[in-house]
Amino acid sequence: MADPVLSILLWLLNILTFALVGRALLSWIDPRGQWTISRLLADLTEPVIAPLRRVIPPIGMIDISFIVAIVLIQVLQRLLVDVLR
Repeated sequence: MADPVLSILLWLLNILTFALVGRALLSWIDPRGQWTISRLLADLTEPVIAPLRRVIPPIGMIDISFIVAIVLIQVLQRLLVDVLR
């Protein structure tokens, strides 16, 4: 019973990871977030990034909250696989 739920959850976490990477890359091309895809990715990832930004200060002009979010998602994925299998 847990296997299909685990698969869907892991799939959603992978999509979130790709969305975070996409948002970070698009921030170099579209820094004001005027494109529709930039706004869509920002709306999708902001609930994950905003709490981390409150805790983790930027290093110079580099926002490392994206890196921390991706690492936390990867850790969560590994924990889910280890615990539920």
